[in-house]
Amino acid sequence: MYQQRGFANRVGFGVKPALLIIDFINAFTDESCPLGSNLDEEIAATAKLLAEFRAKKLPVHFTTTAYEEGFASGGVFIKKVPSLKLLKLGSPLVEIDERLKPAAGEIVWTKQYASAFFGTALAAALIAQTVDTLIIAGCTTSGCVRASAVDTCQNGFRAIVVRECVGDRSASAHAANLSDLDVKYADVTSLQEVEDYLWQREIPF
Repeated sequence: MYQQRGFANRVGFGVKPALLIIDFINAFTDESCPLGSNLDEEIAATAKLLAEFRAKKLPVHFTTTAYEEGFASGGVFIKKVPSLKLLKLGSPLVEIDERLKPAAGEIVWTKQYASAFFGTALAAALIAQTVDTLIIAGCTTSGCVRASAVDTCQNGFRAIVVRECVGDRSASAHAANLSDLDVKYADVTSLQEVEDYLWQREIPF
């Protein structure tokens, strides 16, 4: 139905990709935390992709979500999700999971809301790096991944969401949001498809 009505076209890969790893922080990858869930498979797949980006010397960006004491910057979001008060600046919970530890030169953007673009200079940094394609990994699919993928499109970049590299607390929310993103805002692709793209010799990285 969507295809018949002019939805779900493929945007495809561009010339210069960057990797965006969204909120794979301890608070979200530790099941003992109220905000956490088991994302071991998604972390492992993302670690593989991260290694390939580093081997190609391509840009890598991370995000974390963290708040100053008082949580004023969280606004209504904190009211809606009180567990976010665990995400205090300086807490180990807001650090990137050790399995994906950022390397020197890889930026970690601190945000207070769902989208990696909202309130950050991510778009300007991508433009400065001449990026046209954003490869997206992280959590959660229905929250920060979805918001960031939509804003990737709205900021004029090709959004590629890697199926094996994104996860959610809810399997049904994960599936529904991947389907909707693929129809409207992004290409949801396999890890293998992204790897094949990265290793094509003719791409002038």
